[in-house]
Amino acid sequence: MAINEELTTLKEDFLSRLPGSELITCHPSMVLARISRTAFKEVRVAIQFPADYPDNPLLVELKSKTLSARILDSLTKLCDEELKKWKGKQQIMSLLVFVKHFLDENPFIACSDEIMYIKKELVSEHDDLKLKQKAGIVSMTIRQQRYFLSVKLSVPDAYPTDAVSIEITECNVPPDLLLTFAGQSQELARRCVTPPLKPKPKDPPFEPSPSLQRVACLLANDCLRHCVAQKCSLCKKPALPDNPKEVVVDLNADMHVERIYCGHLFHFKCLDTYVKTPPFKGGKMCPVSGCGKRIYHDKWVTTKNTKLAEDRWAHEEARKRELSEVVDFLGL
Repeated sequence: MAINEELTTLKEDFLSRLPGSELITCHPSMVLARISRTAFKEVRVAIQFPADYPDNPLLVELKSKTLSARILDSLTKLCDEELKKWKGKQQIMSLLVFVKHFLDENPFIACSDEIMYIKKELVSEHDDLKLKQKAGIVSMTIRQQRYFLSVKLSVPDAYPTDAVSIEITECNVPPDLLLTFAGQSQELARRCVTPPLKPKPKDPPFEPSPSLQRVACLLANDCLRHCVAQKCSLCKKPALPDNPKEVVVDLNADMHVERIYCGHLFHFKCLDTYVKTPPFKGGKMCPVSGCGKRIYHDKWVTTKNTKLAEDRWAHEEARKRELSEVVDFLGL
């Protein structure tokens, strides 16, 4: 009789106490409820009554299509501990409210596997990682030699339907490389949640994909670590100086670092000489072995126009010959 009374109260109070959730089955043989905060923060709670209820705790099974098995195991253990506190009392509503509170207070549950990957595979002993659980913020500092990049990744409530927000708080690479890092990470995050404007006919329907791990890997490996380790693809000297304080910020200085479309780095003088020297037929290609992609850069628009590049080179060579002839004539 006590169970029936508890079930009646559950039916009456469920929606007011647990908005956005659903009471699927409410019967003495089983109670089944869907507790939800977002589409990706959802748990199905199956409850059965032991013979000596409420002197012994409820029997609970948790399932989810979106949360990891590790999160469900942890939540199940927490529920079991809480149920022990409520022996002799009505337990169903308290249990369901506890599950809802867990979903509300843990922004990282939708990306727990990604965070585990970042901890174990991405961040080294020389790096820093701080998690602000209630705010849903991952703060990460990646170091490579004497260079570093600090970034704050905020996980939204509707993750992964919404992408992580990215704030690079500090970095000591050249300013134009930093702009590239920021732009690439923002674009990657956008592509994770925004369908392409012109999808291919055979592509499956677009679905948002997780962005936290992908953005973190891009900034740590493909941006900072990769750039610091790179050598100029032509002179083979380190692209960046050993001391970050010696970074060249003058855009037209010989040792200023230029990044072309394919991601390879060059010193300004090396790349300038390369793109302005024949042959030009077919456009200038990246000289890195195994790359061979067309060079695209705003400073060298002639790489897109073979005839214009040839004419400019011929004009420059003619000017050099004229100057040489003048020097010889004057005996200088």
